[in-house]
Amino acid sequence: MSFYTESEERQALRQAVGELGKKYGYAWFDQQARSGGNTSELWQEAGKLGYLGVNLPEEYGGGGGGMGDLSIVLEELGAAGCPLLMMVVSSSIVGTVITRFGTEEQKQRWLPGLADGSTTMAFAITEPDAGSNSHNITTTARRTEDGWSLSGRKVFISGLDVAQAMLVVGRTEDARTGKLKPALFVVPTNAAGVEFQQIEMDLISPDKQYTLFLDDVQLSRDALVGSEDAALMQLFAGLNPERIMASAFAIGIARHALGKALAYVKDRQVWKTPIGAHQAIAHPLAQIKIELELARLMMQKAAALYDAGDDLGAGEAANMAKYAAGEVAVRATDQAVQSLGGNGMTKEYGVAALSTAARAARIAPVSREMILNFVAQHSLGLPKSY
Repeated sequence: MSFYTESEERQALRQAVGELGKKYGYAWFDQQARSGGNTSELWQEAGKLGYLGVNLPEEYGGGGGGMGDLSIVLEELGAAGCPLLMMVVSSSIVGTVITRFGTEEQKQRWLPGLADGSTTMAFAITEPDAGSNSHNITTTARRTEDGWSLSGRKVFISGLDVAQAMLVVGRTEDARTGKLKPALFVVPTNAAGVEFQQIEMDLISPDKQYTLFLDDVQLSRDALVGSEDAALMQLFAGLNPERIMASAFAIGIARHALGKALAYVKDRQVWKTPIGAHQAIAHPLAQIKIELELARLMMQKAAALYDAGDDLGAGEAANMAKYAAGEVAVRATDQAVQSLGGNGMTKEYGVAALSTAARAARIAPVSREMILNFVAQHSLGLPKSY
């Protein structure tokens, strides 16, 4: 597959996932959000059809594909109005980290469930006082006779209500030097000492955010994923897929918003022609189409580089894709509201609620400002500002 034309297999994947998305659609997604429900029904069906694990190894129940395939699944579901946010986490970050660095036992334990949707895993990295600076994480794992004791606090952790386990980014305490080193642990969400509280968000979404408390959580030795001395490298290996999938999430929202705007302006007639004939309406929508295609192209480049094993090249492309996708998502939803006029603010048309969700794409999982810092420093060679 080139960046410009997709293989017949990927085109077929797009079509099949698109049909699944249409079966549920935005009305169902919105109803789940407003009623306090979740997307487990769609998640389970997508898993049974093999879509959630297209990037995971075949020997563990996956499809044997890559991030390019997984991004198609999330993009098409988003374009249909029912994106699965936990794909950014469970299938992408956690699935990738366990595939690349887990023991054979860990792969057999977790990957088949991640692939078929029977297991959902959250990812816990952000802390109240660390923010974007992962080096300041204070969640600490101390060695015990049987394994580890984990204590700390995390914030803005997605999907703990539907997750059976989570991959927690903590630090091990080096008894010899007293220094703290980053490490990754699999923690069951029902383990003793694990508590979480929902954060009230001003966002209409079925995907809920939580503050997580870890109080002397006892873990076995095999809860540690990979080497405790190389966890920073292992963590970064999961962040490129996260940015690629966040791009797919935002691009899906942008496509959905653009589609709603186009359907409306082609039909809505005020004077002699549909309002879509007016350049004040047509040109902004045409600009969004251009920016959307550019963002998708960079996302495809990032996925291709990552799947080819070029982590460094994928890092630059994934950050740029995430920036471009977040920007076009915001512009697309705003223009959709503007194109619909007063109807754009009504629940019936389901456009205004997309604006907040799109706005989140500029913030999470990495802010546009941190991406600009990355590009300035690594792509342009400018001095580090922090």
